[in-house]
Amino acid sequence: SIHLAAPAAPAPAEEEEEEEEGAADGEGGKKKKTKRGKKKKAGNVPVSASDYYKADEAFTKWCEAAVQKHNKWGNLKPEDLLKVPKEFYGYTGYTGDLRPQYVSKQVKFPDTIQKTDYAEDPEGIPHSERDSRADRTIPELEGEELETMREACKLGREVLDIAATFMRAGVTTDEVDRVVQEACLERNIYPSPLNYYKFPKVLCTSVNEVICHGIPDARVLQQGDICNLDISVYHKGFHSDLNETFFIGECDEDTHRVVRTAYLCLQAAQKMIRPGTMYRDLGNTISSEAGKAGCAVVSTYCGHGVGRLFHTRPNVPHYKKNKAVGLMKPGHVFTIEPMINLGNDGGDKTWPDNWTSTTRNGKRSAQFEHTFLVTPTGCEVLTARRGAPLDCMPEYDPAMFQR
Repeated sequence: SIHLAAPAAPAPAEEEEEEEEGAADGEGGKKKKTKRGKKKKAGNVPVSASDYYKADEAFTKWCEAAVQKHNKWGNLKPEDLLKVPKEFYGYTGYTGDLRPQYVSKQVKFPDTIQKTDYAEDPEGIPHSERDSRADRTIPELEGEELETMREACKLGREVLDIAATFMRAGVTTDEVDRVVQEACLERNIYPSPLNYYKFPKVLCTSVNEVICHGIPDARVLQQGDICNLDISVYHKGFHSDLNETFFIGECDEDTHRVVRTAYLCLQAAQKMIRPGTMYRDLGNTISSEAGKAGCAVVSTYCGHGVGRLFHTRPNVPHYKKNKAVGLMKPGHVFTIEPMINLGNDGGDKTWPDNWTSTTRNGKRSAQFEHTFLVTPTGCEVLTARRGAPLDCMPEYDPAMFQR
């Protein structure tokens, strides 16, 4: 099986350790040096942006096998794949150029994998989330629970990296979905979006003017597109959540501006994470960062607590002057995931599938998300990239997101 999307990060640098020994003629005699072996230096080793998503032959073959294994298109003709789903018949409310295409049937995961409480619910209702609504306390993770949460976040990062390494112009988002499905199966983890309120796929793929919750379908990714991959996984009773927006080939300057701004908004908010910070203050910083770049914050969707529940306390709005309650404390685990639109309109419009949220003016939107832990001195980026610091996000480099 493939365990990482790209070649593994280089091993920590090694250096030979020399030891001085006394000569045979006594302690005060001439000393010679002998090599005792190699000792690894501590610390993460950065992975260059250009190398992060390189795919070797074994990875390519694995992806090809996954795409074929989970193909639900059957004998459909190319023209059938271009047809919009029936819920879009007669719909004229599109705000941009994107159109939905054929969506394959929802998959089921085997009983050998631990599932969420909504995985097989006919309506996809997360009963544990609903039952917890009366409890206003913010969970504080520590000990074994925190270690399991770290495992879930590491697995989520692996799956996102696999999906991003596979994604490129010429593939469909349905094929990305198949690759993610196989990556989850190999790791014995359940994809949290699957059947959550009946969501039909294992990840969200949001292209161009789609803000969030895009459904993978038969549309082929094209040069000049952007695509956000939103990955959430369920491991040993804990959810993790992260997403990144990627350039598909060469993109125009406005597209680069909105993607860069979305990253900088998340980074600015991350720098505020420490005990005592008010959750509502993050929105002021995010809104300020977006405004400086001529972009707008989407107010409909928020960051959230995550752990034993997919969505829980705290509520983390990204817009200014919000009324979120709560102070950050060590052990709090939550996402920040600002959705940023080009221009001054942060409005959204939902397609007839009741999931896909698009910009109201048809302009492009971008988003980045991490799962964070509040530590006694700051934060830990639980979903950090391989080789990246754990206490902060790396500086923005567009090459990190180039496919």
